[in-house]
Amino acid sequence: MEILSQMWSLLGLLTVLQNILPSQLLSLLNSLYESLQDLFSPYSYFEIPEFNGYCGVDVNDLYRQVNLYLNSVNPSAAAACRRLTLSRSKSSNRISFTVAPNHTVHDAFCGHTLSWTHHVDTVQDSLDEKRSFTLKLPKRHRQALLSPYLDHVTSCAEEFERVSRERRLFTNNGHGSYESGWVSVPFRHPSTFDTMALEPAMKKQITEDLTAFSRGKEFYHRVGRAWKRGYLLYGLPGSGKSSLIAAMANYLCYDVYDLELTKVTDNSELRALLIQTTNRSIIVIEDIDCSLDLTADRVKKKSSSHEKEKGSHPSAGDVGDENNGRVTLSGLLNFTDGLWSCCGEERIIVFTTNHRDNVDSALVRCGRMDVHVSLGTCGMHAFRVLAKNYLDVESHASFHVVESCISSGGALTPAQIGEVLLRNRGDADLAIKEVVSAMQMQMQMKARILGNAASQNYCRDNNELIMDQYCEDMVAAGTRSPESVLMVGSPENWDSSPGKIGFGGRKRKESSGSNWEKKAKFLVRLRSLTKSDSATRGV
Repeated sequence: MEILSQMWSLLGLLTVLQNILPSQLLSLLNSLYESLQDLFSPYSYFEIPEFNGYCGVDVNDLYRQVNLYLNSVNPSAAAACRRLTLSRSKSSNRISFTVAPNHTVHDAFCGHTLSWTHHVDTVQDSLDEKRSFTLKLPKRHRQALLSPYLDHVTSCAEEFERVSRERRLFTNNGHGSYESGWVSVPFRHPSTFDTMALEPAMKKQITEDLTAFSRGKEFYHRVGRAWKRGYLLYGLPGSGKSSLIAAMANYLCYDVYDLELTKVTDNSELRALLIQTTNRSIIVIEDIDCSLDLTADRVKKKSSSHEKEKGSHPSAGDVGDENNGRVTLSGLLNFTDGLWSCCGEERIIVFTTNHRDNVDSALVRCGRMDVHVSLGTCGMHAFRVLAKNYLDVESHASFHVVESCISSGGALTPAQIGEVLLRNRGDADLAIKEVVSAMQMQMQMKARILGNAASQNYCRDNNELIMDQYCEDMVAAGTRSPESVLMVGSPENWDSSPGKIGFGGRKRKESSGSNWEKKAKFLVRLRSLTKSDSATRGV
């Protein structure tokens, strides 16, 4: 009892002294006590306030990063904290937690134990609160730990913010020269590389390239290149070009900017739209060959220079067309690879087209479109992925029939197969039977075209038409001439067709496509014989 009475007497004395002594002296005594405590304590303490300075206006970005980092740490470490505050914002797709006021969470780094304490104090004579985090780490190792640990906190916080925030799909609204030329909606496309109907080698190449790009900040800065990458996706309608873009965006957690060139009035507005895009985004121009007649710019310049050489002057209409304020090929080239293309970082530019030959060669050269991805018909592995997605079937007795049809030239695009499986998703046997029937019809059509081409009763024009039709069907079957697989001086060419391996510069394995090549050579020989026969009859 005597000890308790002495303690109460001491507390009473301290209360009296606190009321009697001036505030300046009390502050000095408090500072002296903290200095003595720091001198004998084995730990160092670093305070990170919510705002910089005393005005409470400039937000401390490190405070926000610490808060995000504590959300990204191991849940078991966070569970050790006795009290957490849970919340979820509209712009995030997950529940986040915050350390409750005056509670501590522990962390480990480089074999050392550190701790974060969340302090919340009420400002005197105000409803505002003063928030801060206090970092405690071993005093003996603070010089070696502080800077690397804060870099670790920052990188983890940025990665957590990237994967947890809500992604947006933007499109230009036709007012790019104003403050904001984009409007957006939440991007919730479900396509991923796990659900994409692609061959395994193609998936691996694309994901590895995307991962290397997203982690290549120091590399791009070291070699002096803008941190961007270009993809050209080309192939038949329904081959999965748009789904691949969505899978890329979900894989990297990037926003998507769908640029509609027909709404852009001139090159200046195009540059303004580029400036307004954010980092970590994918800029998409779909059907680049149909958006604008960009190739006509070259033809017009050549014709005007040819007229000048002849001594004639171009017509007034031509001069007006050149100055009518529209997006030109030069403006689009500067958009993809000019000085303005480096105004942001970590951007991917994607062009799509159904016909690569219709795209101006200047748009798809190295440095603009770094990777060319050919999307065609489904191979057997891609078909198995679709069967798993739509029917939840990993194996079936009729899979060998499907594989035989594919190797015989009856392959279909992912959209065609997906539609058949969707209509019959309640009955796996019926769905696969319908797919086999569609493939057999595809094979019969090719056989009919080959039979018509072999007939000698067609005139030269008809034979040329048949040859064109056959070539289109060859492309649809996934068989393409070697020249179109790898062009001299072209970027990386990746082909998703059955029987192909990734990079165009490597030798392709022998497959059933050789039979189609033999038939193609036979038709070329037949065409030459038909031409000579037509010439003889003309004489």
